[in-house]
Amino acid sequence: MTLQIGTHTLENRLFAAPMAGVTDRPFRMLCRQLGAGYAVSEMVTSRKELWNTLKTSRRANHDGEPGPIAVQIAGTDAAMMAEAAVYNIERGAQIIDINMGCPAKKVCNKWAGSALMRDEPLALEIVQAVVDAAQPFNVPVTLKMRTGWSEEHRNAAKLARDFESAGVQMLTVHGRTREQGYKGSAEYDTIAAVKAAVRIPVVANGDINSPEKARDVLAATGADAVMIGRAAQGRPWIFREISHFLATGTHLAPPLVIEVRRLLLDHLVEHYALYGEFSGVRTARKHIGWYVRTLPEGEAFRAQMNTIEDSAAQLRAVGDYFDGLADRMDRMPVHQAAEELSGEEEAACAAD
Repeated sequence: MTLQIGTHTLENRLFAAPMAGVTDRPFRMLCRQLGAGYAVSEMVTSRKELWNTLKTSRRANHDGEPGPIAVQIAGTDAAMMAEAAVYNIERGAQIIDINMGCPAKKVCNKWAGSALMRDEPLALEIVQAVVDAAQPFNVPVTLKMRTGWSEEHRNAAKLARDFESAGVQMLTVHGRTREQGYKGSAEYDTIAAVKAAVRIPVVANGDINSPEKARDVLAATGADAVMIGRAAQGRPWIFREISHFLATGTHLAPPLVIEVRRLLLDHLVEHYALYGEFSGVRTARKHIGWYVRTLPEGEAFRAQMNTIEDSAAQLRAVGDYFDGLADRMDRMPVHQAAEELSGEEEAACAAD
């Protein structure tokens, strides 16, 4: 089942969520390779003085990335957000996504992210400015938000109608308030209410960590798609597992250990190419840790990773670990969906 955003036809209804410090270009491309029909970039600031920093330039790197290329922008000033939209469009963005979902304190303290849901006039002003800026380029604008600021202030359905009227072409809703952060369980009644309130596509996000959960959330909300964040960390093949289950009602066999070995090594090579030797080795550690966290001797191997400081040694260690694992089992263990998935607040920001 395909989905349309503007002139872009998405391959399926399984999306990779934007996560700061996680969904860089190599990770997005890996998710697409393994069944995600769409992947949104890490959050890019609207502050112009930061656009030339190494961090932002990496986030704006789309070399070789399959389309449609979607870039998420964040900020609190309508004119700056409009300018940020144009800046990213000129650098390859084919879809602009507005961040009103990030609950991180360092974002919300500046009244960006989900904090904007407390100021409905400002939120709408920003949306209208971004839509107007993107329109001459024929670039659609989407938006990701939460159910509201707090339990007493769930205004997602009202804002959804306003955003649709302003020209937003797709909405993603994380089933928690900003106040919840990533605690407790996501609820889907508010997402269903948003879906009932608008005609544009609605994407459900929050706690989707298994094929069964994806099926149930789609059924409960009537959403057009699901967005998966933390559950894809160290398990990017979750997209093809969900796709197979939705199509057949049966479970796909876990990936072969030798396939995961190849996927991870290829991912690391692309990661080093983007970040360079020094930063690449250090930022790769979290990805490696996510892959091995539930595997035999995984915790000991994660500790070993923290002592390795060059890419060649890191690649050898990963290859040797999975070679040893392949001697013990042909396929990865069957995944047991966890209620709580670990991750730093920033790493999960704007995501599941």
